[in-house]
Amino acid sequence: MKEKLISWLNLLLVANVFLVIAGFVWLIVAAVGDACEIPLGLDLWHELWQPLFNPAISLLIGGAVLSATISSVRRKFPGNHFTKGNIKK
Repeated sequence: MKEKLISWLNLLLVANVFLVIAGFVWLIVAAVGDACEIPLGLDLWHELWQPLFNPAISLLIGGAVLSATISSVRRKFPGNHFTKGNIKK
């Protein structure tokens, strides 16, 4: 159960990374288009900033902090003493 949850969480975070990268590329292309007076969706990007890209970036940063914290805890306490067949008495 724990491994399946972690797998789904990792899949969500990977999809989120690609969403943030796609949003950044869209912003660059739309800004260049706006500078050349070609409408490439800069206004739509601005409308989607608050409900889509802002939470996606926050999730990305939160996932990075959580991943670093888990990695640090695993390094500090090596070995998995709490799994089903490995409980020390």
